Amino acid sequence: MQTAARSANLLLTLFLVGIATSYSVARADENTTPTSSLAPIASRDELYTQLAADVADLEQRGSILKRVVKLITPTVVHIEARRENDATRTPRGDSEETGSGVIIDRRGKLYVLTNRHVIKHSTLTGINVKLADGRVLHPKQTWSDPATDVAIMSIVTDGLVPARLGDSARLEIGDFVLAVGSPFGLSHSVTYGIISAKGRRDLRLGDDGVQYQDFLQTDAAINPGNSGGPLLNLRGEGIGLTTAIASTSGANEGIGFAIPIKMVMLIADQLIDRGVVVRAFLGVRLDSSFGPAEAAQLGLARPEGARVTGITRSSPAEQARIAVGDVILEFDGSRVEDDMHLINLVSLTPVNKEVDVRLLREGRPLTLRVRVANRAQMPAD
Repeated sequence: MQTAARSANLLLTLFLVGIATSYSVARADENTTPTSSLAPIASRDELYTQLAADVADLEQRGSILKRVVKLITPTVVHIEARRENDATRTPRGDSEETGSGVIIDRRGKLYVLTNRHVIKHSTLTGINVKLADGRVLHPKQTWSDPATDVAIMSIVTDGLVPARLGDSARLEIGDFVLAVGSPFGLSHSVTYGIISAKGRRDLRLGDDGVQYQDFLQTDAAINPGNSGGPLLNLRGEGIGLTTAIASTSGANEGIGFAIPIKMVMLIADQLIDRGVVVRAFLGVRLDSSFGPAEAAQLGLARPEGARVTGITRSSPAEQARIAVGDVILEFDGSRVEDDMHLINLVSLTPVNKEVDVRLLREGRPLTLRVRVANRAQMPAD
């Protein structure tokens, strides 16, 4: 298993820079006071003692990552999913999909989170869930959502350890993260990096596509087989589900993507409770070309929000009197970055919830109250 050696290397580099700086100062003092070329034995012993103390402090800090690995390893599984239909095989002729997953607890029952694309071609008996202790299980039931590539599997056995989930909304660019999974079949491999970016929504993923995107970007090494494994913060909490890479070679090139755990669990809970995902509907058509020039004309310092170009008949937007030309700046307390961000925010809102929509109309701010509807029950526009 790969440990977080790179993190220790980073800390060691910073430590050595400090040592080098101290050494430079010492050399400067030597230039002003003639001394022998070799420090006295007592002075060397003192330096060794100081060095040992500094290294002990460094090792203590580095042990944080080791503790995270110990906590999360029992919660991660390796998944082998046999394709049941030969027509679905890849151009290489592969008849098996491999990936990863993470065990979670929902109301006293245990499930495995993973990506839909890992298990979508397999039956229950064709899916092998390999635990950290070597046991192999078949799921009792599976659910999945093509629009987000989230899947969840029900499993039953003794001795399972669920992961602790964190708050992906609190993540910031630059936060350290770890990814655990089975790249190229090497189960329970650990890599680390940082959050490189948030809110990636324009990725082209798989044959089915992923309609609702709000990816975390990370430089933690992610390779084929990592799909469905957890992305973790330094508290050992799952804050994402690794899903895809941007690569010209098919292997890691430092750009990986994970679904924020907040989105994952909103989908997973609906799948467990209802078997399907019910999405909210606002009823607006949006301007995908809304950019700096258009924003400046409306008095905005930068492009933000989503500009309305049309209203669906009998929709929540029409009932709330949202108008063509309005720029929606905030939805249910969240600042709207662009049109795709608004689509995601609406889709993840509980049906029939009343929310505040803050918008800009003819240069003036305005707040309206809207009750979102069930998309499936709205008439075609």
